[in-house]
Amino acid sequence: MLPHSDGSPMDMAASDIGKALDEVCGQIAEAVEIAGRPSDAVTLVAVSKFHPAAAVEAALQAGQRVFGENRVQEAAEKFPALRAQYPDLRLHLIGGLQTNKAREAVRIADVIESLDRPSLSDALAKAADQEGCLPDLLVEVNTGDEPQKFGVPRENADEFIRQSRKRFGEKLRGLMCIPPAGEDPVPHFRFLRSLADQHGLPVRSMGMSADYPRAIAEGATLVRVGTAIFGARPTGVAGD
Repeated sequence: MLPHSDGSPMDMAASDIGKALDEVCGQIAEAVEIAGRPSDAVTLVAVSKFHPAAAVEAALQAGQRVFGENRVQEAAEKFPALRAQYPDLRLHLIGGLQTNKAREAVRIADVIESLDRPSLSDALAKAADQEGCLPDLLVEVNTGDEPQKFGVPRENADEFIRQSRKRFGEKLRGLMCIPPAGEDPVPHFRFLRSLADQHGLPVRSMGMSADYPRAIAEGATLVRVGTAIFGARPTGVAGD
């Protein structure tokens, strides 16, 4: 077994990660075909948060190149060395981003999927000036208006997207959402797709391990899949 960061065998064997990736990619291809979309319409973001670099490397060896992490510090510990070995690796930051982590996020990420408030826009713009680069950005929309979640509220989304487009131009690529647990996700997917279409944004990051085929049917271009590839998270860690 691949060792977990504390030495325990929490993670799947490398061969199992490869098999799981093949299965997920096959299901994505099937969902894309059923939806009548082009074969390259959807990109898999393998969510490796809370799993060690060895698990990520197993996925890389199996051909996966796009990964998602929640925490800047964890991503910074795992990915620079892996990127040196696999220069075509792409890292998405998908968790809520603190403004004091903006510069490091700009330094290590290819895509930040969690732009959701003016103060973060300010921090990212300042970081981009300091670093001389800016990752692609997605606005995270709190489609369920859940107070405990990150994301711009539905009623503020239009204006925030307009302001973000004005500020960041073509670097603002699309939208992301995490539907409420226990609810039918399809209305949330449809809302996000409609909002992206209204603003001429091509990227829609929606769908996780439990619902990504339905997200693909509703127009997802990125699906974020973790547990179906890497196995269960450590005890007490929730979400995909």
